[in-house]
Amino acid sequence: MPITAVMVAMLCFQFGATLAKGLFPVVGAAGTAALRLAIAAAILLAVWRPWHIRFTRQQLRTVIVYGVAMGWMNYFFYLALSYIPLGITMALEFTGPLGVALFASRRPIDFLWIVLAGLGLVALLPLGLSGDPLSVLGVAYALGAGVCWALYILFGRRAGAAHGGQITALGTVIGALMIVPVGFAHTGAALLAPAILPLALCVALLSSALPYSLEMYAMPRIPTRTFGVLMSLNPALGAVAGLIFLSEALTLIQWAAIASIVAASAGSAATRELVRN
Repeated sequence: MPITAVMVAMLCFQFGATLAKGLFPVVGAAGTAALRLAIAAAILLAVWRPWHIRFTRQQLRTVIVYGVAMGWMNYFFYLALSYIPLGITMALEFTGPLGVALFASRRPIDFLWIVLAGLGLVALLPLGLSGDPLSVLGVAYALGAGVCWALYILFGRRAGAAHGGQITALGTVIGALMIVPVGFAHTGAALLAPAILPLALCVALLSSALPYSLEMYAMPRIPTRTFGVLMSLNPALGAVAGLIFLSEALTLIQWAAIASIVAASAGSAATRELVRN
């Protein structure tokens, strides 16, 4: 069941990302990020009811940075999606958590994962190596999302040590407070149009509320190594979802680059736990 929960969470996220692109013509990437965060915050607040938690000043700072990173991660991710395919966006963004995993390690095997990740990253950069060069802005936004994802992980670990679900709810609220004004500035009153709310609700449920809840259920019940290897499949699932639902065809080199980053992430997760054992 926990492994099934992780797989369902990943599939939900990818399907939510494909639905989000349907909102881009109406409210843009910024408006889509604002709607996702605002609705997800309302859902998670209702589920986790975090208002009874008491923080020290240091804990409060950590939660704020965690929430700010979450907000800008979502914003940059959708901006990237408006320029480059979903699978490539996921692969470039994944360099953030992969960098966190590899940065503190000095084991010889990790140099293999660094080389694999580096080869994949270079192949996806707008250098013309994979056919038509990708949008420079799209690649920059995806890498920016990766930096925010790395901060999200680092500060999320500290903030969520004692109150995982409640901290996620609070972080989503903080992210919404950061991004909703940006989305409203870009979109205006169209952000409140009743006609788009059903689709926006589906995006929030599939991209945030449901995956977060499923991952929280799964993480304490399966080994860290297994969870890390499974999560490493995200870029590949994104590429497949983009191909099926968005007709985003990739070149052979782009598929190979995504596979290289997936292999680096899965290998890093698998060997880290094996060495500890």
